[in-house]
Amino acid sequence: MSRVEDLWERLVRAALRGRRAGGDLYGRHETGLATNVPSSLGNRNIDDILRAADEIQDDDPNVSRILCEHAYSLSQNLDPNSEGRGVLQFKTGLMSVIKQKLAKREGGGIDRSQDIARLREFYKLYRETNNVDKLREEEIKLRESGVFSGNLGELERKTVKRKRVLATLKVLGNVLEQLSKDVSPEEAERLIPEELKRVMESDAAMTEDLIPYNIIPLDGPNITNPIVSFPEVRAAVSSLKYFRGLPKLPATFSVPASRSLDIFDFLQYTFGFQKDNISNQREHVVHLLANEQSRLRILEELEPILDEAAVQKVFLKSLDNYIKWCNYLGILPVWSNLDAVSKEKKLLFISLYFLIWGEAANVRFLPECLCYIFHHMARELEEILRQQVAQPADSCVSESGVSFIDQVIRPLYDVICAEAGNNNNGAAPHSAWRNYDDFNEYFWSLHCFELSWPWRKSSIFFLKPTPRSKNFLKSSGGKRCGKTSFVEHRTFLHLYHSFHRLWIFLAMMFQGLTLIAFNNGQLNTKTMREILSVGPTYFVMKFFKSVLDIIMMYGAYSTSRRLAVTRVFLRFLSYSLASVVVCFLYARALEEQSNANNNSITYKLYVIIISSYAGAKFFLSFLQHIPACHRLSDRGDSWRLVRFMKWMHQEHYYVGRGMYERASDFMKYMIFWFVVLGGKFSFAYFLLIRPLVGPTRLIVNIPVTRYSWHDFVSKNNHNAMTVASLWTPVVAIYLLDIHIFYTVISAVWGFLLGARDRLGEIRSLDAVHQLFEKFPAAFMNNLHVPLPDRDSLHSSSQSLEKNKNDAARFAPFWNEIIKNLREEDYISNLEMELLQMPKNSGSLQLVQWPLVLLASKLFLAKDIAVENKDSQEELWDRISRDDYMKYAVEECFYSVKFILTAILDDEGNNEGKKWVERIYEDIQGSIANGCIHVDFRLNKLPLVIQKVTALLGILKKDQTPELETGAVKAILDLYDVMRHDILSINMRDNYETWNMLSKARTEGRLFQKLKWPQDAELKAQVGRLYSLLTIKDSAANVPKNLEARRRLEFFTNSLFMEMPEAKPVREMLSFCVFTPYYSEIVLYRMSDLLKKNEDGISTLFYLQKIYPDEWKNFLARIGRDENASESELSDNPNHILELRFWASYRGQTLARTVRGMMYYRKALMLQAYLERMSAGDVEAGITGKESTDVQGFELSPEARAQADLKFTYVVTCQIYGKQREEQKPEAADIALLMQRNEALRVAFIDVVETLKDGKVHSEYFSKLVKADINGKDKEVYSIKLPGNPKLGEGKPENQNHAVVFTRGNAMQTIDMNQDNYFEEALKMRNLLEEFHCDHGLRPPTILGVREHVFTGSVSSLASFMSNQEASFVTLGQRVLSNPLKVRMHYGHPDVFDRVFHITRGGISKSSRIINISEDIFSGFNSTLRQGNVTHHEYIQVGKGRDVGLNQIAVFEGKVAGGNGEQVLSRDVYRLGQLFDFFRMMSFYFTTVGYYFCTMLTVLTVYAFLYGRVYLALSGVGESIQDIADVLGNTALSAALNAQFLFQIGVFTAVPMILGFILEQGFLRAVVSFVTMQFQLCTVFFTFSLGTRTHYFGRTILHGGARYQATGRGFVVQHIKFTENYRLYARSHFVKGMEICLLLIVYLAYGYNEGGALAYILLTVSSWFLAGSWLFAPYLFNPSGFEWQKTVEDFRDWTNWLLYRGGIGVKGGESWEAWWDEELSHIRTFSGRVMETILSLRFFIFQYGIVYKLDVQGTDTSLTVYGFSWIVLAVLIILFKVFTFSQKISVNFQLLLRFIQGVSFLFALAGIVVAVAITNLTIADIFACILAFLPTGWGILCIACAWKPVMKKVGLWKSIRSIARLYDAAMGILIFIPIALCSWFPFVSTFQTRLMYNQAFSRGLEISLILAGNNPNTGI
Repeated sequence: MSRVEDLWERLVRAALRGRRAGGDLYGRHETGLATNVPSSLGNRNIDDILRAADEIQDDDPNVSRILCEHAYSLSQNLDPNSEGRGVLQFKTGLMSVIKQKLAKREGGGIDRSQDIARLREFYKLYRETNNVDKLREEEIKLRESGVFSGNLGELERKTVKRKRVLATLKVLGNVLEQLSKDVSPEEAERLIPEELKRVMESDAAMTEDLIPYNIIPLDGPNITNPIVSFPEVRAAVSSLKYFRGLPKLPATFSVPASRSLDIFDFLQYTFGFQKDNISNQREHVVHLLANEQSRLRILEELEPILDEAAVQKVFLKSLDNYIKWCNYLGILPVWSNLDAVSKEKKLLFISLYFLIWGEAANVRFLPECLCYIFHHMARELEEILRQQVAQPADSCVSESGVSFIDQVIRPLYDVICAEAGNNNNGAAPHSAWRNYDDFNEYFWSLHCFELSWPWRKSSIFFLKPTPRSKNFLKSSGGKRCGKTSFVEHRTFLHLYHSFHRLWIFLAMMFQGLTLIAFNNGQLNTKTMREILSVGPTYFVMKFFKSVLDIIMMYGAYSTSRRLAVTRVFLRFLSYSLASVVVCFLYARALEEQSNANNNSITYKLYVIIISSYAGAKFFLSFLQHIPACHRLSDRGDSWRLVRFMKWMHQEHYYVGRGMYERASDFMKYMIFWFVVLGGKFSFAYFLLIRPLVGPTRLIVNIPVTRYSWHDFVSKNNHNAMTVASLWTPVVAIYLLDIHIFYTVISAVWGFLLGARDRLGEIRSLDAVHQLFEKFPAAFMNNLHVPLPDRDSLHSSSQSLEKNKNDAARFAPFWNEIIKNLREEDYISNLEMELLQMPKNSGSLQLVQWPLVLLASKLFLAKDIAVENKDSQEELWDRISRDDYMKYAVEECFYSVKFILTAILDDEGNNEGKKWVERIYEDIQGSIANGCIHVDFRLNKLPLVIQKVTALLGILKKDQTPELETGAVKAILDLYDVMRHDILSINMRDNYETWNMLSKARTEGRLFQKLKWPQDAELKAQVGRLYSLLTIKDSAANVPKNLEARRRLEFFTNSLFMEMPEAKPVREMLSFCVFTPYYSEIVLYRMSDLLKKNEDGISTLFYLQKIYPDEWKNFLARIGRDENASESELSDNPNHILELRFWASYRGQTLARTVRGMMYYRKALMLQAYLERMSAGDVEAGITGKESTDVQGFELSPEARAQADLKFTYVVTCQIYGKQREEQKPEAADIALLMQRNEALRVAFIDVVETLKDGKVHSEYFSKLVKADINGKDKEVYSIKLPGNPKLGEGKPENQNHAVVFTRGNAMQTIDMNQDNYFEEALKMRNLLEEFHCDHGLRPPTILGVREHVFTGSVSSLASFMSNQEASFVTLGQRVLSNPLKVRMHYGHPDVFDRVFHITRGGISKSSRIINISEDIFSGFNSTLRQGNVTHHEYIQVGKGRDVGLNQIAVFEGKVAGGNGEQVLSRDVYRLGQLFDFFRMMSFYFTTVGYYFCTMLTVLTVYAFLYGRVYLALSGVGESIQDIADVLGNTALSAALNAQFLFQIGVFTAVPMILGFILEQGFLRAVVSFVTMQFQLCTVFFTFSLGTRTHYFGRTILHGGARYQATGRGFVVQHIKFTENYRLYARSHFVKGMEICLLLIVYLAYGYNEGGALAYILLTVSSWFLAGSWLFAPYLFNPSGFEWQKTVEDFRDWTNWLLYRGGIGVKGGESWEAWWDEELSHIRTFSGRVMETILSLRFFIFQYGIVYKLDVQGTDTSLTVYGFSWIVLAVLIILFKVFTFSQKISVNFQLLLRFIQGVSFLFALAGIVVAVAITNLTIADIFACILAFLPTGWGILCIACAWKPVMKKVGLWKSIRSIARLYDAAMGILIFIPIALCSWFPFVSTFQTRLMYNQAFSRGLEISLILAGNNPNTGI
């Protein structure tokens, strides 16, 4: 029975602990009763109790049972009916354990009255056993003694032990106290005597640091955390205390005994804020105030007081948006006079605002709504203060109590949630529901005050919409509140609507240039008169804009301000009238001109009107760019006429006011655009327009009478279609070439800016070595805090002292950089030793440089000296030519003296020291006399070096008697060599000394007593000199690792770049790093690393081959042989964990990101530590030696506290709670990261489900956790949310819920696939000072930071993406910031002005679909709200990119779709309207315009080819060519045969090339670029062109943009043909096939005078485009041309194609399911119409080709075309006969077969007869296929667009069968070339080398050869 009970208890224990998600450092799971208590219980104590029970289980099972019973009773009280999720299972399991304990207990029954006594006795015993009283004393002693000891591990062990013991004691004491309440007071007094109570209270006081806190322990005075002793923190805390003006709170209001009442307690009582929101914002406000105070440099006082200036700054920064909102609406803020507001009142308002913000949940996206709430709550607060009676505010009172979230936030949340629910997961039109912007903009007018306070919930604003019908063709009906001020209608017209000024300008310029060209370039009166026709063009286009204003506002009229609606219609009327008048005047002027009336009054009037209007426009736009004029204009607002004119000119929004720049900045970007436009219009006139003028005139006048087809459109209209076919590509190029010129000019500009900023000056390892001696001074100038006396040292001796001091202060930072490179396995141990720099704090009077610079230099100098036959000066000159050779000689000279002097005995006659002094005096004397080569036999130097090396080799070891004897012998040998072999001077001058030494030598007492090196400095010097004398190989290639080189090159280069002065850590701006995470890889598991693909290649094997040197360094670091396999590591769990981290640090994992970001803390700790030591030089008498000793910097409590006050890191793991509950490995890995990084905080959304009234109710909490001493999460804050926070896009909602836990003045947004470097972290405080630098009219609000793409070495595709990305994030963004002033936020790793953004809606926007590119909208928002975005390149952050073609395509599709949605957005519209003209152009061409120009590039190809096909099929081309030949008109021939080689790709490569040249040098840039060409980068970029075009266009037409996870893994596996086909069939293959079809038709029927060569030149770029689109996915597919895989792919593809699918079948499994998914984006009526119109182009082929058939002869009647449709119908009927459903025909199978056979025979016979009897030829049959294929596709596209109609008429199955046939045919056509290439093995080999670097290519081949012997065996 006992065995059964044992098994049962083990089972229950396993169920209870649920394989806890945390685990220990090795990832092992915790055992015992400790468990994740069901979140629905919501009690933090139960888990602590069970943990303590588990801990003391072995010590006393009875006490463990008592604790379990108490935990059970707590859970029973919290949820008596077990309605919460998991509660019943938890209780059952816990009760089972308790019963087992009772049953197993010896001695029968249990006397529960004895429980308290047992607990009491155990409490005493546990205290004694663990020696509690001494634990704290030992820890404090260790802390005090360990500041420089570096004994961090011992301290951590002691701290953890103390905290564990105290935590258990705390639980025991609490349970004891609770149990005593169940007995009588007398009994309790007896059981727990007063003495024990005092002990328990004392123990409880020692656990104050166990009270959960984030950074600053405010709820309990923590004496072990120095942060609370900082004067700025103490001042901030004391400033929040209860002040005299606050009414007294009732006695029932409880406050922790460890702190006094403060203003947050008062606000909690008044408004019912949540307890954890109060705690969170208390710390937040203290943090802000403390950091602001620290920047004021206030002298430390005994009782520090918060300065008024610090409060004022935080107040104005926090409430700036509220003040502006009040001013905009014309209302008074809560205060009437700001100067009269006291410091305490300001703190009260700051606290209130942040408490509102902290609990607002999704309402944080509505910043002006928060202003409205704050305005009214502050008024309530003022009234309460006036009455001096503490009472709950009316707005927050309900029947259930006082609750801010229930009464204020929930009503808003409910209506936002209802509207979000109506968007049908983003599928509904944007116009059908209100998004976050609509809700927020409601508060931009005084109408918002109709909502009253408390909320008037009957307002239409709170009206919830009727749920929408799923059928989008039907109206949803029902009442709803309309959109606010803007409607995101889905149409391309938004591009014109938002940027109409650009299109008007381009149209007018095109019109003007064309008119000049048609007037032969003569600018005479006639030409000018014609050019003035741009006037009507301008006004008609403005009229069209006003019409669009009316159309685009449809859906928002009911809720928009009347003034806004009035303005729209007034502008419509004014431009209607203006366009009519101007057109009329110009028409009359032309009329009068034709009547030969040169003195036309109408014409003069027209000129006057146009000139006046244009002059006024230019004058006003000029005035707009002078800030003084802006101020004058603002003053003029009091005049109604001025106000009316401004209002008519531009809509007045709350955002977007004052969007002008400094006059100097304006001039810069204006000149930039003058250059761009100058090039663009010159190109357009001379190369596009003018060459076509002559041919156009001829074509218009040529009477073409011979057409190949039945002509409808070209007769009697001057060949308009021919002219259009020539001009359409030209117009398209005219519209897009401005982007090309922008690209080229911005690249050149960016190159010059980069050169000015000194980028790329250090671009090689040789440059690092050569310039190293300049680094310490550069470091001190830029990265070190300015030292007061440093610049005063000028003399030569002082200069040496300055250089030595600089080197001493630089050395610890440099060494820490090198140490971190070693820890990251980029360098080996030897390389680390060579690269590290001596401390330079010793007594040697020279600067000691790293051995890497001096290695082998001494031997070169020796060789020069030995071979020298010249004078001393020439010898020294030869040595001094190499600075580092000179330094090596000097250091060796002085070091030998230093060491010998130190070790030779002081006792007796000092013979040893006298010998050293004598030798050195003789050497220095000889040098002074210039006769060293005479007095010393330099050819014997190798002998001296040999003897010194032997001596040092002995001295570097630990002292032993044998070694002492050896050392004496070595010195004697050295003495003999010097005495007899080296010296050739006259010894008589110092006869006494030499005689004494000789006598001592003879007597055997010379050097007999040595002082063995014990001093750390001396030992280091011995070791260094030994290395200097033994390293004979050059270290010119150290470090060998390319990444280590790149990082050192960039860091050292940045030392010479301009950056703000570094502030001391205490005075720097505080910042936090913020990373959103969902469910990506945290840490690779061994199973992931060892999992093999079909080639037997595992991820680990792949990494070992890609990073072979780093793998060897890793093995050396963990103490393994470099040839050890990973299977040998299995004997050590720690090594397995290190292996997982090693692999994860080379992927795009959260672990890599966390490690990188934690370097910020490490850097700050080092900087703070050294600053404290420097400051202590004088104050504490610390020597220079000590001030650069950093051995204990990570241990220093003050340094850690200072770093924590300045830096925080929050990772918002949205579903961490769910992952933890489901025991996902990601949760365990996140917990492991928290344990390894004490400053890491994890925020997540916890969902608590409870069962009430038979229904499941979910409650949502935003939680912050950190690691606790037990390796488990410790909950710091838990803030209840009004509902599910995910109403919009996932990532911004994830950021928004957690942003309340961030701290600091600045916030860096980091994605979870990024990295950081220690050396870059050192520059962060410089970067933060940019917020206070001059960057234009407004201070920066976003600091752009450079990125380095670290995935570039993975494959050729990865390198393409890396180079493309690098070009944009460096050179591109450099120009966007300066001079263009339009840089936005592109996702990461930008640094935000945190307070600015959190008070203005956050760091991203979140409305569903429209804000899918959420990051860039924060840049839009910042700019619109008078922010300023800058860019800085002296600091960089790592970034991972997608590495496989499919990942890249999905990513680019997401970005292109996001840009499509941006076109529709109000932000883009407002920026397009409110920017000045030049800034608007910059903005357009760097955001949506880039994608539109990309699409135009593709459309230009289509326009060109369709134009050629028209000329070919209609016969017009041949006719005109014949006439041109007769006339001998070469211009006409040239126009007809224009070689369309204008490729955007050629020019867009310019930024990449210039970026290479700047940062790599010209030669390396050329090699890199040529290498990319060999790797077919042009194919990749051309393919990407198609991706962007497809998704951008489709999104604007139909929507369908969505976030797509790209995987971010290593692409080492072959992608199946089916997967590629599914992904690219509609985006690339169909379009590629269409281009091929056009080219074939043109080849077959076109007329080319030059024959085949002319055709090739004309179409080569189009063939290349088509080929890239069709075959790039297979060209860049790993093992894409292996025959076996090709066969498997074909089998898989046919299975997929023929699988019928069904309900629940996904597109990856069945063609039918995929086909339905591909059509899902066509949902709206307008979308169906557009698809139909676009599909009509496919019918031109049949219409043209049937008239070219031999069978029809010269007949061009419509009968021929009609007959072709009959033939097509017959073919479709035959197809249906042969594809008749087998299910339906099961009963007449034989008859069906007979009919099919007869039909086939008849069809075959018909064709044979037709060929024999008629003129039908075999060529005609192929031509018919060419004609009918596109027609069928056109019919198919139209049928798909009208899918609901097709289903109703019963044709859908037939349509689907035809579609399957087309996909099968297209797949076969693509597959055939792949199969042919797969026949040849060399193709696969070539492709592997093309895709991967050589190391992996070799590794891959080896793995295939050794297929059965792969090294990755199981662990």
